[in-house]
Amino acid sequence: MPAHSLDEALLHRALELAHVGIGLASPNPCVGAVIADARGNVVGTGTYTYAGVKHAEVLALEAAGNKARTPPCTDALIAAGIQRVVACMPDPNPKVSGQGFERLRAAGMHVEVGRLEEQARRLNEAFARYIRHGTPLVTLKTAMTLDGKIAPPAADRGHDTSTEGFSGNWITGEAARAHVQELRHQNDALLAGVGTIMSDNPLLTDRSGRPRRRPLLRVILDSHLRLPIESRLVQSAAADQTNDVLVFCASADPDKKKQLEQLGIRIENVSATGPDELPDLHAILRRLGELEITSVMIEGGATVNWAALAANVVDKVFLYYAPRILAGSDSIPFAAGAGFQNMNQATQVKRIHLHRFGEDFAVEGYLRDPYAE
Repeated sequence: MPAHSLDEALLHRALELAHVGIGLASPNPCVGAVIADARGNVVGTGTYTYAGVKHAEVLALEAAGNKARTPPCTDALIAAGIQRVVACMPDPNPKVSGQGFERLRAAGMHVEVGRLEEQARRLNEAFARYIRHGTPLVTLKTAMTLDGKIAPPAADRGHDTSTEGFSGNWITGEAARAHVQELRHQNDALLAGVGTIMSDNPLLTDRSGRPRRRPLLRVILDSHLRLPIESRLVQSAAADQTNDVLVFCASADPDKKKQLEQLGIRIENVSATGPDELPDLHAILRRLGELEITSVMIEGGATVNWAALAANVVDKVFLYYAPRILAGSDSIPFAAGAGFQNMNQATQVKRIHLHRFGEDFAVEGYLRDPYAE
């Protein structure tokens, strides 16, 4: 096999190993490493996980044993006598980016960087946003009809907002709903407004079946602490005692707050902003960053969706569409609020990726570059 093709094959394997770290590596990046001998035979592999502590490169060297001859991964590679390193991208952390490669080159090692970079960047975009700005990557996700409606008037809902359902039916099909669970698994937190909890009674849990290092944090915006005690979200938190529900409110009845806290609900105060008096999203994201939350997916209703867009906190969107037309001026739109006043102000979605789920499809795109300073 030509050297170029072999390098790409090994890098694809390293990316596969890195994907194993999803849900297990945060708040650090997902990293996979492959050690090969001079003939291209794989002699060691490694995947970084937070609990494992060791870098993927160190794990791969240990797996290779005497075939590779073996701190920070750069030191381990130098000590092991590795002759050539091929990497997808530099470290997203601007404080150390490129420094490891320079040390390897200074030690006489041949280093190549840049192949399959786009795949690696997408894999670690949450870490990049978090490590550069101290706040999580924010994904706005919703399911809607082709005409942009998330529910009819006076919707008779009762389903989880993973793909918001109405009138006894889901908007999207099983394949799209299963994919939502994959997205939830990729995120450290979900965020919804209390209105969604009161109307849909969702659990907002990761049901992908994949392992997580820490529970998915369920974040609720609730200005006046209206969160129902009997809701499935509260009752599940009380049963599990994992402290995985965090409510941000601007004011609260002391007795209600005490009752929720006794059930394992974490409550923090934050100022309310805007005409809807929602808790300050900028302050909330800063707080989530302090809690080492690197990614959060918004699964709110029309009010929260507009508030997030208006506050300019959304990094990317994942919008599911079903081949239905609901119509009607009273049907619930994707984002309800003042809206942007002209096309020049409209949010521009870039770097579009289209996904197909049976008869449904989804649009994934970016409102800003997670790697931007």
